[in-house]
Amino acid sequence: MITTQDLTKVYRSGGRDLTALDGVDLHVREGEVFGVIGQSGAGKSSLIRCVNMLERPTSGTVLVDGQDLTALQGRGSRAGRELRAARSRIGMVFQHFNLLSSRTVRDNVELPLEILGHSRRARATKAGELLERVGLGDKANAYPAQLSGGQKQRVGIARALAGEPKVLLSDEATSALDPETTRSVLELLRSLNRELGLTVLLITHEMDVVKTVCDSAALMEKGRITESGTLDELLATPHSALAAALFPVSGERSGPARTVIDVTFHGDSASRPVISQLSRTYNIDISILGAAMDTVAGRQVGRMRIELPGRYEENVVPIGFLREQGLQVETVRPEAGDASFGKSAPPATSGKTEKQEAGR
Repeated sequence: MITTQDLTKVYRSGGRDLTALDGVDLHVREGEVFGVIGQSGAGKSSLIRCVNMLERPTSGTVLVDGQDLTALQGRGSRAGRELRAARSRIGMVFQHFNLLSSRTVRDNVELPLEILGHSRRARATKAGELLERVGLGDKANAYPAQLSGGQKQRVGIARALAGEPKVLLSDEATSALDPETTRSVLELLRSLNRELGLTVLLITHEMDVVKTVCDSAALMEKGRITESGTLDELLATPHSALAAALFPVSGERSGPARTVIDVTFHGDSASRPVISQLSRTYNIDISILGAAMDTVAGRQVGRMRIELPGRYEENVVPIGFLREQGLQVETVRPEAGDASFGKSAPPATSGKTEKQEAGR
């Protein structure tokens, strides 16, 4: 539904070029919720603004529902007729709501329909339906100043749906909301995705957003996509930084000549007593150094850091047993502790796996 190919965006500032997007290739399938996560300055907002041509890319292509938007004339408010028509099928939800304070809630939702030339009666009917859908049917005559943050964002979502889009873009839509309100807004986005078949591309810096609502995700760093895939694929990918950030675990080995491994459970393996089976089968004592378990898209997923007696060469068979059970196993280097998402820790506490260290 959304595809970017070799997308670049370079801004000119203070006499020098600043590269916000550096050859971004992204593919969002029809009907999925796709999250792009990264720290501030990674290029996330530039990416989403290029997808709907609020910003025109420096080079590369953007295809939405099979149409090449980069081949259409204009950008932002100066878009040509064809680009305006294409953008009418792309809804946009903003971080700070962008509601007009002088208009009622109903009038805010009607605004895109007014621009598209719909009659007053058609606008009012559609706005009423959309406000009911987002749970604000009784707030139609209120003004934005009378609403909570979560209610304002629901109005923004209703307005984004006014043109009956196939694609909904969300730029940090929950970052200004408290955790409880964030959950309710994410539940709304997921229900709209399922009921309307909407394809949702959301930008966020919050891992909980990805875990709660996304089918797929991409990690963005310094204008590039460094990892991308469904959550199941990422969890099954050795040394995935995104998987490790979704389910961080910590814990240091108790002494020398010990093997520490990170084990990822997902699918059926999350509910089976695999670790106790390992202990009984090979008659070894296992120490659990840390663990994290959560629910992703209705399925239990988790990570566990365990310690086995002896060096790695002595534990090849037990580790092979875990892999035969469908678990993802990564060996943690002796000096490892743990690292937080998006931060580089000192070597003594880096938490790097062998493959990650070799790639430095």
